[in-house]
Amino acid sequence: MPLSVARVLPGRAGKIIVVCAISSVCAAYLLSHDHTARTEDPDVSLVSKDSAKPAAASPAVPAATSPPATKPPAFTVKHASIEHSFAAAAKAMGVDPATTAILTRAFRGELNFSRDLRSGDSVSAVFDESGDGAAESEPLAVRIVRGGTTHDVFLHKDLRGKPFYYSKDGASTRPSFERYPLEFTRVSSGFSLHRLDPVLHRWQSHDGVDLAAPAGTPVHATARGVVRFIGRQTGYGKVVVIQNPPPYSTTFAHLSRFAKGLRRGSRVSRDQVIGYVGETGWATGPHLHYEVHVNNVPRDPLTVELPPKTPLRADEMPQFKARVAELTALL
Repeated sequence: MPLSVARVLPGRAGKIIVVCAISSVCAAYLLSHDHTARTEDPDVSLVSKDSAKPAAASPAVPAATSPPATKPPAFTVKHASIEHSFAAAAKAMGVDPATTAILTRAFRGELNFSRDLRSGDSVSAVFDESGDGAAESEPLAVRIVRGGTTHDVFLHKDLRGKPFYYSKDGASTRPSFERYPLEFTRVSSGFSLHRLDPVLHRWQSHDGVDLAAPAGTPVHATARGVVRFIGRQTGYGKVVVIQNPPPYSTTFAHLSRFAKGLRRGSRVSRDQVIGYVGETGWATGPHLHYEVHVNNVPRDPLTVELPPKTPLRADEMPQFKARVAELTALL
């Protein structure tokens, strides 16, 4: 068998080209060996070199995501009978003491809990239990049934998330001017232009109302203002006079003592304690003598027209009204 002959020829750019001359037998062997190798190679591709290149990856397009479904509120309605107090009924429904205090103030404009509620009256509340567990401490709506009369309040939070309760017409249940300055047991003497004074035994005007209460009962300012007088006056005993926003001023007399730190010129807020019930001055028993003056004229504190309640903003009303209708149907 003839040997193969090889020659080395110079190529372009310094490359070396090897040319082999082989016999026909060798060529046949190589061709048959090459064919066998190709047919047994599992990685052989029948596509062109160019088409074998991986396709350029197209930019990833994020899958369209739908907003998470809003969980519908799960309303629960609870009922309790008022046997001893509103606070006890609220506790039985799972309302915490802080929220009970807020609700007590919310109903104060319509109800005096210590005087108006009777055994057998009832309270209902609507809770949203689809949230984070805070629902039990903040009922969305509360109804008190007193006799055949219902009193409703509805929760609304301000932009800071602070809870407030409003009447169904969107008026604040916390007016800028409270009707009563304390928790009293009865009106022992009413407003009158001509009354027989029980101490002096002569006819004269009674410029306020006497609200009987145990000695030491806290007395609250009924509106914000500035203390115009604090001290003793003949007949009034220990007395505080507050200049409220015009045209109102208020007088609190027969106090046993004043709140600590209170002095003339002190600024007070609504509901702030200013003193305590006593019987100083011309008094026949522990009570608060309370006066309301409008443009320096005494008016009956139980019937005088007070400043209007602050309503919700106009843009908040539609949503509030819709929620009121929804919750009222559950009460």
